[in-house]
Amino acid sequence: MQTDQNKTWDTAYEWKIILILSLTFGLVGLDRFILPVLFPSMMEELGLTIEDLGDLVGILAIFWGISAFAMGFLSDRVGRRKVLIPAVIIFSLMSAFSGMVGGLVGLLLIRAVMGVAEGPVASTGVAVAVEASHPKRRGMNNGIFQCMISLMGNAVGPIIATQLLLVTTWRNVFMLVGLPGLVMAVVMWFVIREPATVTNASATPRPSIGSLFKHRNVPLAMLTLMCAMGGVFVLGAMMPNYLTGYLQMTPQDMGLLTAAIGFGGCIGQFAMPTVSDFIGRKVATLVSYVLGAIFIYLFAVAGAASFSTLFILLFLAALFNFSALAILAGPVAAEAAPIGMVASVAGLVIGAGEVFGGGVAPIIAGRIAGTYGLENVFWFPIGSLIVGFLIALFLQETAPRKTGKM
Repeated sequence: MQTDQNKTWDTAYEWKIILILSLTFGLVGLDRFILPVLFPSMMEELGLTIEDLGDLVGILAIFWGISAFAMGFLSDRVGRRKVLIPAVIIFSLMSAFSGMVGGLVGLLLIRAVMGVAEGPVASTGVAVAVEASHPKRRGMNNGIFQCMISLMGNAVGPIIATQLLLVTTWRNVFMLVGLPGLVMAVVMWFVIREPATVTNASATPRPSIGSLFKHRNVPLAMLTLMCAMGGVFVLGAMMPNYLTGYLQMTPQDMGLLTAAIGFGGCIGQFAMPTVSDFIGRKVATLVSYVLGAIFIYLFAVAGAASFSTLFILLFLAALFNFSALAILAGPVAAEAAPIGMVASVAGLVIGAGEVFGGGVAPIIAGRIAGTYGLENVFWFPIGSLIVGFLIALFLQETAPRKTGKM
């Protein structure tokens, strides 16, 4: 049976979809995470504070989270293309419009709309990746897809942005990074296929919203992903100002060191979901939480250590923190979903993680930084990962190789 499945599987379409999704999600990361890198250059001109940064990061994440579920649920009914393609167009335009703002209010409005548009790329993207992937490659393919948000948003993005600031303004940087997404929207129009659960909707009974919670991993993944994202987004949001404000680095050195988050996160989001195909989702998640907390602590106490030491510690902290995020948001969510509801469950899990971890956590971290100093902000993600580990102890194993359900 397995041999027959391998012979009939459309592997060419599988790899084509993973490539398109990966490039698109990379642009999502670039558009989303370039704001904290450019923020030190924007503060004086727009009259912004470090608390405003937490609010800007938070508002995008809150709307991302709400939209990830709502639009994922919609895509399970009307199709992937009708949701995904308009979303890519809108978030690309919002990125360009970020370079035209005159103050905090306009920037908050644009980031809110951007969150609404980027949320579906996460939840519907997971569904498209799962539907195109052979079960044996589900973790690996989701890892490839998700790791691009780290590579482009947290690694390549800071380097590009800080180097462009040497020759142009922060406004022009925003406009430039918004253009490639429009190209990807056109490519998606010609390539993405609809799943049978959408094209044959009349023959496929639709589960209710309540049925999304039948598998215990759904509420558990929602809770523990809040903790993983609390670590990821606090690091990403506060790191540029910590490096330039507390450690007194130049913007260019800050960009290079901040890139450690992206390179580490990229490897973690690819490697650990792939490893979880073999050792199981639960073990891989627990290991990621423990090591993520340890390396954030070591970075926090390193202070003004050498550049190479800080880079390595930040690289490893991000690697394991993003690992937990990718496993939970991808294969754990997908394997807990009823048939035809993968985007809904992925959106539910990602949405919960985004609203707290990506929305509330950076706002809290911004208040901690403003009240107690930037050097104390890292205790928040450390505590968040410890709580995430405790919740993840109760996950049920779902990896096909471990359960025998191919």
